[in-house]
Amino acid sequence: MSGLTLSKGQEAGAATANIDWPRVEQDLDAHGFARLPGLLRPERCNGISALYDKDAGFRSRIVMARHGFGKGEYKYFSYPLPPLVGELRTALYPDLARIANRWNMEMGVDVQYPKNHAAFLDRCHEAGQMRPTPLLLKYEAGDYNCLHQDLYGEHVFPLQVAILLSEPGQDFEGGEFVLTEQRPRMQSRAAVVPLKQGDAVVFAVHHRPVRGTRGTYRVNLRHGVSEIRSGHRYTVGIIFHDAE
Repeated sequence: MSGLTLSKGQEAGAATANIDWPRVEQDLDAHGFARLPGLLRPERCNGISALYDKDAGFRSRIVMARHGFGKGEYKYFSYPLPPLVGELRTALYPDLARIANRWNMEMGVDVQYPKNHAAFLDRCHEAGQMRPTPLLLKYEAGDYNCLHQDLYGEHVFPLQVAILLSEPGQDFEGGEFVLTEQRPRMQSRAAVVPLKQGDAVVFAVHHRPVRGTRGTYRVNLRHGVSEIRSGHRYTVGIIFHDAE
């Protein structure tokens, strides 16, 4: 994993320095997701993708079809995480925690998140959620990921990030990132998020607040990936809570 080594967090710092957080917050409030264009350079994307075929550095491999999750597979990283993945997890967390805290207040959820990620992980670990959740996903022609939510225990951070590591139209066809939103007494609404190599999407894990005429209410979200028509598609997922 030496190809992903950071110098004192400079790589992650450079990747996150130009994020327009007011725009991200506005998009999350309006849609439940926000794009982070050009978060990673192509060479960094390719370096992370290349880790998939190595045995070291992962705690488990999941074949989706065996569990009814879809088709394709993914691997959970083990601790210590690859430096770039770990540093991005740390760097993205504070601004997302600020948004998550406001969301919980608006939804009447009596949970607030600490300002730094290490403190939140301490909370997870004290509750027995010890296993790292960042993961690397691999799809090929015919694969897809069913709509789902990444809930791994009592302590769930309500936002997560997925980074597309492959180039649409070049490395693969199809494979769009899809979100659905279920509002009370309404049919589900779907959104397709266009991504290029190195782009990320931040999205709600489970619920988000929506302001209505009678106050704020919760909507339920799920995410997935449509069928890959050809080629190979790699994605890295950054989940901020650990698993039981």
